Amino acid sequence: MLNYLIQTVNGLLITAAIAGLLYSCVNKKYARPGYMTLHIGAILGLLTAVVMSVLKNTTSKIATGMWNVRIFTVSLIAAVLFGVLSIPAVHKKSAKAKIDPALIAGAVFLFSLLFYALPDIYAYPFNFSLGGAGILSSAFFTRFAGWLFGIILCILTGTAVYKAGMRSDEKTLKCVLITVLLINGIQQISKILQVLYTRRYISGHAIFVWIRETSNRSNWFLFAIMLAIAVLPVVLWIKSFNVNEPYENPAQHRKIRAKWRSARRWSNTLICCFILGVLVMTAINAYANRPEELSPVEECELRNENLYIPITQVEDGHLHRFAYTTPDNITVRFIVIKKPNASSYGVGLDACDICGETGYYERNNQIVCKLCDVVMNVNTIGFKGGCNPIVIDYSVEGGYIIVPTYTLIDHQSEFK
Repeated sequence: MLNYLIQTVNGLLITAAIAGLLYSCVNKKYARPGYMTLHIGAILGLLTAVVMSVLKNTTSKIATGMWNVRIFTVSLIAAVLFGVLSIPAVHKKSAKAKIDPALIAGAVFLFSLLFYALPDIYAYPFNFSLGGAGILSSAFFTRFAGWLFGIILCILTGTAVYKAGMRSDEKTLKCVLITVLLINGIQQISKILQVLYTRRYISGHAIFVWIRETSNRSNWFLFAIMLAIAVLPVVLWIKSFNVNEPYENPAQHRKIRAKWRSARRWSNTLICCFILGVLVMTAINAYANRPEELSPVEECELRNENLYIPITQVEDGHLHRFAYTTPDNITVRFIVIKKPNASSYGVGLDACDICGETGYYERNNQIVCKLCDVVMNVNTIGFKGGCNPIVIDYSVEGGYIIVPTYTLIDHQSEFK
């Protein structure tokens, strides 16, 4: 649950906030009919992201890095054009056009934001049932809940930014938007350089240092954007306690007070959303990705090039971990667990073909892959496929599970 919540908030929160900011700026300047162009950009972004999501997850034809370079390039050009064409002197010269060029640039910018952020968000539900978890399982529903809560938080954040922006003065709103576009542009330029440097289209020590520093501090850009947008609710709060709007009768006075109460409520909502977003990206992320300690290796008897494990030692239904050190001085781990409602045992390496030697641990009577957090179906341990432990030879005889050492030696490359 937490992993999908974190991934959704990381990928979508700032996009939703920028979209809300853009909509409020356009609505302030062009009124409600004027931002229909933005709706077109948003709808195209939502739909084309579906196509991109399908292509990325069903084919190998999408080079994600280069696609991101194209998207960021379009986004940067559109953001610059939107800013320039919104300048009053420039805007007057282009006002005769049937469709305002600034609106078109804004729509293209919004399209590029959604086209970049949404494909991975769309794809997450198709991963919920990995590791044998069916759509009616508790694992599926908890993952779905994390994903859905993340989306709701992002939508609420975007709405709160829009509402706060609509209640702010135009000058403050423009300053915040320009600051956000600059921060977002710097981040996109850094990502472009990272892709080009990785593909060796560019080189240089200074570029490498820049890429390293910005990559290691990627969340700083997100926090900087949130901090810039947080100016809106702070200014609204200050103004709400210094209201000097004239009124002619008590009804008008009540209307003014209601307007500023609404402004404070949306300001509170926005601040709460940002606080939740920061907590998800920091504290909850640290908790969800804390290193899981593997249970200690248990002792077993080595006889005639075979490891003998007493059945009485592993019949409790919990995970038991064993190890053998090969002649090449490589420690090969394997696990044994009694299958529920059966007299058979699941035996396999403490590693899988997908995640390598990271191993498995027990959580709430479930066996979980340490790397990808996929929950194993205990009844399938001992069979090939998915994130299941790599199958090894063994036999059950005379009250012992017998694992020949040759099968562990054959798989020692998994633990190098």
